[in-house]
Amino acid sequence: MRLVQQHRFFLLFLGLLVFCTFMVVRQFNVNRARHLELREAFILLQAKGWTNEAQRLFTRLINEIPEQSNKVLIEDFQRTMMLVDPGTKHPESLIWTYHWTVSNELERRSESTLRRALKLAKES
Repeated sequence: MRLVQQHRFFLLFLGLLVFCTFMVVRQFNVNRARHLELREAFILLQAKGWTNEAQRLFTRLINEIPEQSNKVLIEDFQRTMMLVDPGTKHPESLIWTYHWTVSNELERRSESTLRRALKLAKES
């Protein structure tokens, strides 16, 4: 009991740190699940012909692209690749447009990652 009283601030700090870590990890999982649900709803609505509703979800997905991690974008790229023919252009298809936009974003990010890696190599 005396040990707890002597170190109560440290123990409170440690408890708060564990709680905050748990909440941050939980929020990442919630955001990722929300994005996946949004993407799948977009694909379903587009496939069933609900173009106005799909357009709204498409706009939300496009606006979220800069905030998404590379892993999420790669998953989106792979998921939409199964639904479109990447060799032919279909700008009238929202799914194809989303696939093309995600592809361009991944390419842009890989170029910046490559430039950073080259810069790091030159510094050594």
